Amino acid sequence: MLTLANLKFPIKYQDIFHWAETQKDGAVPSFGTRKNDPYEYQSGFNNTFASEAVPGTPPQGQNSPRNVRFGLYAEQMIASAFVAPRHLKKKAWLYRARPSADLPDNPDTESNFLPINSRVHISPTQLAWLPFEIPAGNDVDFVAGLKTIAGSGDPTLREGIATHIYVANSNMKNSAFGTLDIQTEFGMLFVQPGEIVVIQRGQKFKVAVPDGPSHGYILEIWGSNFELPELGPLGANGLANARDFFHPTAHYEIKQESWSVIYKLGGKFFQSTQQHSPLDVVAWHGNYVPYKYGLTKFVNVGSISVDHIDPSIFCVLTARSRDPAAPLADFLIFSPRWDAASHTYRPPYYHRNVASEFMGLLYGEYGGRSDDFLPGGASYECGMVPHGAIAFVFESSRPFTITDYAWNSNRKREHDPKMWDNLVDNFSKHEGEVKKLLALRLTKANRNGNQ
Repeated sequence: MLTLANLKFPIKYQDIFHWAETQKDGAVPSFGTRKNDPYEYQSGFNNTFASEAVPGTPPQGQNSPRNVRFGLYAEQMIASAFVAPRHLKKKAWLYRARPSADLPDNPDTESNFLPINSRVHISPTQLAWLPFEIPAGNDVDFVAGLKTIAGSGDPTLREGIATHIYVANSNMKNSAFGTLDIQTEFGMLFVQPGEIVVIQRGQKFKVAVPDGPSHGYILEIWGSNFELPELGPLGANGLANARDFFHPTAHYEIKQESWSVIYKLGGKFFQSTQQHSPLDVVAWHGNYVPYKYGLTKFVNVGSISVDHIDPSIFCVLTARSRDPAAPLADFLIFSPRWDAASHTYRPPYYHRNVASEFMGLLYGEYGGRSDDFLPGGASYECGMVPHGAIAFVFESSRPFTITDYAWNSNRKREHDPKMWDNLVDNFSKHEGEVKKLLALRLTKANRNGNQ
């Protein structure tokens, strides 16, 4: 029986994805965060949060008084236009010990996905990559281990998307990614397999890999923010519920030592140095805050009569584009669930849609593919290319181009169209019946024409 008491190891949490198989007496473990998560969080989505590591630190009644308690500096971070509608405003006030005040570029990252860029490629076929190898040794941290696979647009245009993988075997030492034990300006986030984390644009953080070498997937968007998808006829509940998103509580460090702060601007990396920790925020308040979400909490919905509902029912987060009918990016999760539809082809239906899809597998085996798709690998299908589905999807209304790194990687595999050759042409077996029906229709048409 799967209970909180016997969830001693992180691997056990994978079983919760399969709760329909593991429950024996109707009980499913109920928990906010996993037992081995050492931090405290605030729950909700798009709330205005507040947190203080030292009681009584934030000013009341105003944001930036002449003198903040303990001599802290008030610093505002704002990620929307000053005159943006109130419901779209994203901002936070930070109270820190010191105010925020060139790294060689990573050759395996890319940000300009326009076809005029000679370092990106257009693919009309399905592509897949075997799991990307984690480098040997212990000298590749999160930043050095970033590899860009595909994307669309350009950050200087303020609309676009990039998909990356990371392979790291070392902690970030006295450096902060100016964006899996993660220390942010707002506090700590402990992110484990089966969980996602969103770090907002412009927020400093550093990444440790407490369990050793690690790899994962990253979705980067420009010019938009993630939000929960509308529920429409589902009503008030379902999919990813707001209460299951967790935001950090204030945590600061005061270190008088040399730090490198790495910034990403226009897709390029830059570095500045300072003689104190950039993670010195004692208190903060606002709605522009990093957060995490456990994918086991996703509430699946589906058909209980016939046919599949479109994959939009698996959307965890969405980001708007300038086209109100086409999102910039969707993040979808395909986790184990009951499929109760009758008289329906069980795997996902064959389809061509306008969206580009970048897919990955978190663990286990996926039965919805005809090729060898392994955890840590990736797959890409451009719009209107026939395909199936997989464990999670980064989906966009925009066509992707593929980076040099991914295009030339020895992990790349093109889907062989011959894999479909064994599908039986059942229609041709009914040639005689079809000819009779067509002849009958022609006879009826001639009869009507002679009247």
